[in-house]
Amino acid sequence: MKILNSLYLAPIEYYSALFRAENALIEIHDNYQKQSYRNRCQIAGANGAISLSIPIEKPTTTKCKMKDIRLSEHGNWRHLHWNAIISAYNSSPFFEYYEDDFRPFYEKKQTFLHDFNEELRQLICRLIGIETPVYYTDTYIETTPENVIDFREIIHPKKTPIAEIPVYYQVFVEKNGFISNLSIIDLLFNMGNESRIILQHYSKTHSTDIAPQISSSIDPPHRLAKRNHR
Repeated sequence: MKILNSLYLAPIEYYSALFRAENALIEIHDNYQKQSYRNRCQIAGANGAISLSIPIEKPTTTKCKMKDIRLSEHGNWRHLHWNAIISAYNSSPFFEYYEDDFRPFYEKKQTFLHDFNEELRQLICRLIGIETPVYYTDTYIETTPENVIDFREIIHPKKTPIAEIPVYYQVFVEKNGFISNLSIIDLLFNMGNESRIILQHYSKTHSTDIAPQISSSIDPPHRLAKRNHR
C-alpha cells in the first residue's frame, strides 16, 4: 500500500506511484500546506512551465485539515485555468480527444478542494486505465505502518523526483527543451493511451533509482480522432 496526498492535477511521479500500487490511501486529515501540489499544478506553455494555483478561502484556524479546505471564487480562477490549459495544449495530439472530459470541471462550482482534486483524479485514472483501489484516511496517520510506502512528504514542488522521468513528446520541446515531471495532463494530452507506457517505465525505477532505458524520441504520437460524446 502507498499513502498519498490529495493533489490538484498531480505530477507524473504521483500517478506513477498510484499506477504501481496494490492499494492506495489518500491522506485527507493532514494539515493543509501552502506552496504544495495540493492546490497547484504545473503545465508547459509556449514560454516554459506555467504554475496554476487555485485560491482557497482563508481557514478560520491556524491549522486546518485538507478535507475542510474550501475553494474560493476569487479571481475567476476556473476560467483562467481552463484558458491556460487550452492555450498550452490546443495543438497537442490528444487535447481534442479529452477536452470534453475536462471542461466541465472548470464550468461547475465545487465547495471543497479535496472533492475537486479527487474527482479529477478519478477521471484521470479512468482515462489512463489505473485501476488501483483507493481509500481515504479516517484519522491522520502519524506513524507509517510496516509494508506501507509513504509519499506524503516526497512529492513536493521543491523536491526532486525520486527517479528520472522518461522523455516523451511535448508540443514546445524544440523551443523550451523537455520539461520534467509536469502535471499528468501534460503526459495525457501529448501521449494519449501511451501514457501508460511512460508511467510503467518510470514506476520500474522507483526501487532502483536507475534512469529508464527507453527511447527519448520526441516525435509526436499518432493523433486519435475526437470521440463523440453523448
